[in-house]
Amino acid sequence: MVSERSLAVLRVIVHDYVESREPVGSKSIVERYEFGVSAATIRNDMALLEDEELIVAPHTSSGRVPTDKGYRLFVDHLADLQPLTPAQRQAIETFLGQSVDLDDVLARTVRLLSQLTNQVALVQYPSLSTARVRHIELVPLAANRLLTVLITDSGRVEQRVVETSAELDAEFLGELRGRLNASIGGLGMADAATALKTATDAFPADREDLVRPVADTLIEQVFANRQERLVMAGAANLARTEQDFPGTIFPVLEAIEEQVALLKLFGEMSADSRGVTASIGRENAQFGLGETSVLTSGYSSSGGGLARLGVLGPTRMDYSNNMAAVRAVARYLSRLFGDQ
Repeated sequence: MVSERSLAVLRVIVHDYVESREPVGSKSIVERYEFGVSAATIRNDMALLEDEELIVAPHTSSGRVPTDKGYRLFVDHLADLQPLTPAQRQAIETFLGQSVDLDDVLARTVRLLSQLTNQVALVQYPSLSTARVRHIELVPLAANRLLTVLITDSGRVEQRVVETSAELDAEFLGELRGRLNASIGGLGMADAATALKTATDAFPADREDLVRPVADTLIEQVFANRQERLVMAGAANLARTEQDFPGTIFPVLEAIEEQVALLKLFGEMSADSRGVTASIGRENAQFGLGETSVLTSGYSSSGGGLARLGVLGPTRMDYSNNMAAVRAVARYLSRLFGDQ
């Protein structure tokens, strides 16, 4: 059982090690912090922490560094998350508020989150499996070419150019647009695809040369990007912290490129009472990320679906600041989509 003072000693060891990357000794703790006890007492506390496998000596006669178990106890006992500064909050609102569509929002999100935390930032696309068709638009580009636009209630906009053998008729194009929106607007992806397969049945046979390529293209758009995927930014931050990875960072880089493993990890992480959760070190070993920590939070898309965003980096990271940044960006995304 770890006493309150020993827990306080662990906190300062984590803080100083994250800040300096240098092992922390009892002498520096006594000099830097007001514990009101002797260095010998601090050494005893550190010995107890070492017995509990919460800290370890990386070298003989050195100070101590936190273990994965130590980071876990530290995170679990964070009294509160360090609030973002007004400037950071303003940066989130300004930068993300300039987004033009879902792709732009998520691309901006990972760039911003990477800058706020100096870690690899990840954001999951809202799942199209729960999305519904909001609107279909058909835009003539030339005599035999048009643009099909599929907009979902999750904010996704999918566009394709269609070449037709029949010359476009503006009046009929308007009729086709109206009928398509009436027949598949509000439907889920699977039902929309089924309805589109029989779209030509509602039109005269001589219109099939136009209706069929449009319907087939919309079916492709319905299923485009249906697989869950992640947007990522800040991989260069791993290179800057290469010293925190024993051996080489290449296994970590390979693991984050394999999105299936990360998506599975995201799916197994549920937010705690603070709205954010951490998976630390060996807790990520089965995903090939045993030397990293992953912090995530959930956000709601405009279609009501839930997706996750977060950061990945070495276990030696500023958990309080990074968890606060992840939570703040997730909450802003939810508000942004809720206003759409």
